[in-house]
Amino acid sequence: MHRPLLYLDVDGVLNPLAPPPGTDFEDRRVLGLTVRLHARHGAWLRELADVYTLVWATTWEEDANVHLAPLLGVPPLPVVRFTGYRPQPGDPRVPLMELLSARKWAPLLRHAAGRPFAWVDDVIPPRLVRRSLLRRDRLLLRVDPLEGLTRGHVDRLLARPPAPGLLGRAGRRPARPSSAR
Repeated sequence: MHRPLLYLDVDGVLNPLAPPPGTDFEDRRVLGLTVRLHARHGAWLRELADVYTLVWATTWEEDANVHLAPLLGVPPLPVVRFTGYRPQPGDPRVPLMELLSARKWAPLLRHAAGRPFAWVDDVIPPRLVRRSLLRRDRLLLRVDPLEGLTRGHVDRLLARPPAPGLLGRAGRRPARPSSAR
């Protein structure tokens, strides 16, 4: 049986905008940018890798493997390609107001190809989060971009990894409008 996928964003998740004072984030220069990283994030990713197949879901794409994975102490991970993605037949419809925040949705669904997955990002449309609440096969976690990934997020991911099937916690099959695919 395959482990569920865990799609990871970088900016706002592993590279928070304004981590709380005294949290020991280390500023690094990467590709001319200042990136705030914390050793605990690498430890948490390795812990999550015992349950999930980790996948970069970031606009850093392959640069995350080249520049960030070594700093976090994780091996190179598969990458979802967003650059140059062209909408394809069967992609979910995205409301006009969510075009920017939902731009990762169709490539993630294509990459998952029906496998259960979790997605951790600071930019996930609230509509998608709500529609995933009753699903067993996906877990969408929005992260506060100022704070980044916390132990609470990790514990939630470990407590309820996505599993095959659509039946929700209430035992009902949720409606699946094309925009919620």
